[in-house]
Amino acid sequence: MPANTVPSTTATATASAAAAPAPARPPRRLRQVLSLDDFERLARRHLPRPIHAYISGAVEDNASLADNRRAFAELAFVPRALVGVAQRDPSFELFGRRYGAPFGVAPMGIAALSAYRGDLVLAQAAQQAGVPAIMSGSSLIRLEEVMAAAPHTWFQAYLPGDQGQIDALLDRVAAAGVQTLVITVDTPVAANRENNVRAGFSTPLRPGPSLAWQGISHPRWLFGSFLKTLWRHGMPHFENNYAHRGAPILSASVMRDFSDRSHLAWPHLAAIRQRWQGQLVVKGILSAADAVLARDHGADGLIVSNHGGRQLDGAVAPLRVLPGIVRAVPGLPVMLDSGVRRGTDVLKALALGARCVFVGRPFNYAASVAGPAGVTHAMALLREEVLRDMAMLGATRLDQVTPACVRHAQAWDAF
Repeated sequence: MPANTVPSTTATATASAAAAPAPARPPRRLRQVLSLDDFERLARRHLPRPIHAYISGAVEDNASLADNRRAFAELAFVPRALVGVAQRDPSFELFGRRYGAPFGVAPMGIAALSAYRGDLVLAQAAQQAGVPAIMSGSSLIRLEEVMAAAPHTWFQAYLPGDQGQIDALLDRVAAAGVQTLVITVDTPVAANRENNVRAGFSTPLRPGPSLAWQGISHPRWLFGSFLKTLWRHGMPHFENNYAHRGAPILSASVMRDFSDRSHLAWPHLAAIRQRWQGQLVVKGILSAADAVLARDHGADGLIVSNHGGRQLDGAVAPLRVLPGIVRAVPGLPVMLDSGVRRGTDVLKALALGARCVFVGRPFNYAASVAGPAGVTHAMALLREEVLRDMAMLGATRLDQVTPACVRHAQAWDAF
């Protein structure tokens, strides 16, 4: 396919029949969206500045945010030729399920503020595409509603303040039908998100002339997302931090719901493992030593992540530590998020040992500018890139994407 041609969202004819069903042709206004980055440009115009800043920004000097992308750029492919790639299968197995492509939706808080019913949109699009999705604990739609619409969605919990509250939340999550629980461990205290302050975003949201102007000057978002939500569903609340409903997004008591988690330690994970009967994934691991501890405390899988650069600025890019973590916990599924934007990024992570990757901001942007059709198109674009890149790499199955397929871009063989 020529580089300047819009990729078809229909599954390529050379792909295996095991792949996800072909999505519908995208709306006309999305046909010039050729990559995930194109959604960010649309979202910057569509969203009020404070909300766009909340999604796009990281912390302090954005050092980790930038290095997440730089780490992918520093790896180069070593493709093989004439191996016969007419039939390619991008599917993979994880926790007893077969998924149609090696990427999924990362958990994103307050997605229903940037897109109408955002958590539902993301989960349903992922299920239709046959890829995993993780719902954030900082979400504005009840977990039970999302699970009823997309039963295989994973749930990411931010653990509340004491073991009794943790147990009650676990019981609620289990009763909702969640099979895979993700515990995020890289948020012991609130991060220094200066970009939020500069752009006027706060939790709770503080009504005022500036926020009002941002809404009025972005009418598609105002009427299509915010006012539509208020009219049909009332004021958004943080629905899933506890076993009970949390504070409304405009309430001063929101800060109570986001009190720091500095008390959490490995014994809490051990207690969760004892109570939780489903799959347990630990997210936010950047150290091989912590990977071993997580495994020894009962984790069924790990997500190597620096929270998209949104926690400790200067934290190492996940791709850089991925091989060491994979070696430290042989046999344990290791996944990755933070910085994935292209099919080439997906394959580079797989080459270094990841089972799959998760993508956050681009899918959030896609939901905000075009709802379900936007997310479907974004997933189709990424899947087509993976299939095309597999062909050019010389791989017909994901298990053929190995460390031999990549090398550091600065390394070269002496003559």
